[in-house]
Amino acid sequence: MIVLGVESSCDETGLALYDTEHGLLSHALHSQIAMHQEYGGVVPELASRDHIRRALPLLNEVLERAAINKHAIDAIAYTQGPGLAGALLVGASVACGLGMSLDKPVLGIHHLEGHLLSPLLASQPPEFPFIALLVSGGHTQLMRVDGVGCYQLLGETLDDAAGEAFDKSAKLLGLSYPGGPAISRLAEFGDPSAYQLPRPMLHSKDLNFSFSGLKTAVLTVVKNHSSNICEQDKANIARGFVDALVDVLVAKCVTALKQSGLKRLVIAGGVGANQQLRAGLNAAAAKRRFQVYYPELEFCTDNGAMIAFAGAMRLKKNPAAATRDYGFNVRPRWPLHELEAA
Repeated sequence: MIVLGVESSCDETGLALYDTEHGLLSHALHSQIAMHQEYGGVVPELASRDHIRRALPLLNEVLERAAINKHAIDAIAYTQGPGLAGALLVGASVACGLGMSLDKPVLGIHHLEGHLLSPLLASQPPEFPFIALLVSGGHTQLMRVDGVGCYQLLGETLDDAAGEAFDKSAKLLGLSYPGGPAISRLAEFGDPSAYQLPRPMLHSKDLNFSFSGLKTAVLTVVKNHSSNICEQDKANIARGFVDALVDVLVAKCVTALKQSGLKRLVIAGGVGANQQLRAGLNAAAAKRRFQVYYPELEFCTDNGAMIAFAGAMRLKKNPAAATRDYGFNVRPRWPLHELEAA
């Protein structure tokens, strides 16, 4: 079964073809970062219009790379939510319109399920069950994953997501959008002992997170410098911020593994590409003797491959999950716990 995946939840347009027998056949991605940079963040209307321009050329690209005809597609999976409403509508309309024209079934996929399952695309995928840290610009959650559709929320952020804290703190330091990669690069040149920033909820007795206070601490330090902050001070603040955030994420992951008795940890989402986070988790894994799995770097951010794969996994367990009813709706807000098991 060949499944086409369509991702358009925010500022990346991604399409991919996944074969349940041969694996990922091809994928193509267009990022809108350059377009949104001058605004300092994603502009929803511009994002939606750009998805319209990119979707069909990317479809032709993945078909050409896989050397197959569009009629060879057996089903089409698209991101139904959560995300920006206008952006989601573009992907949904493309998927359902294509499904109608080819007489192929379509299936709406939860964006976060795509991220949770993306490490399974690796050459050495983890086995169920595992603990998953979903860490991105919009979400920071710890989940227990027992199978496709079987997700138990263990903890989540009470305010800012980790990626959001990265972007906001980077902006306070005068760094360009997107802030996450910029502040991480700057932190490499910082002195880890210069600023000891707070580790919010590090010692709480639950698995929840809070990063708003850490962002406020960065703001306070920056304001104390007035307008005389030099590049080395910026690097030191960046290092203090990154170290604090990584310490909290690693500690919560270790606690979740200990409480569950599991020995496998999966990292998903855009912040999963962060090298400081990976170094911290790898060190903890070596010390605590658990295994940690990451998606390939190209699959950390939003992409069509994870949607095609999630669709294929659901259809493999339940072929009736897809439909030829081409009327569609999107779910900009869609809690993962409302997702039905396959």
